[in-house]
Amino acid sequence: MKDRYLSTPPKQSSHKRLAIALIATMLSACGDNNISDLREWVDSVKKRQKGVVEPLPEIKTVEPFLFKPEDIRDPFMQSEKSEIPEESKGDNGIRPDTTRSKEELETYELDTLRMVGTINQEGQLWGLIRANDGTIHRVRIGNYVGRNYGKIIRIKENQIELLEIIPDSPGGWRERKAAIELTEASGGKK
Repeated sequence: MKDRYLSTPPKQSSHKRLAIALIATMLSACGDNNISDLREWVDSVKKRQKGVVEPLPEIKTVEPFLFKPEDIRDPFMQSEKSEIPEESKGDNGIRPDTTRSKEELETYELDTLRMVGTINQEGQLWGLIRANDGTIHRVRIGNYVGRNYGKIIRIKENQIELLEIIPDSPGGWRERKAAIELTEASGGKK
């Protein structure tokens, strides 16, 4: 009874022999010794003149920075000496008109607006501004643009100039010039 389990049935043995013979035949077919063209190519590559590798650039040494926190003012502490210039302290008379109704382009940040051209109608030059939502708005001198109370003071063929009113110190304001340039992709004057 024990011998019956140890011996291999005759069909399995002949199948194994046939499989081994087929594998050996296939491997002998792959063993073609005619690799002369490969050897010629390797020899031609070896005979080529070797290129010159340029030396690496010299690495410049960087002077290390020594951080000394005791020399720097703590940004969360009130400084002993006020760092606000004298001319911007207090009320200088500059302040935005918060009583007027806001214009549509005042809801956009100035850097999201692009000048796309100008229109001259009845002797008045109008600027064309595209908002980030793709809408094109027609503006003239005196209109307001951007969130910093930017009033249009001049319109040129390639630029719209603004005068913004920005907070300067606690309770104080100052004026700052800004501009919206004509974008290259717009193709110039419309």
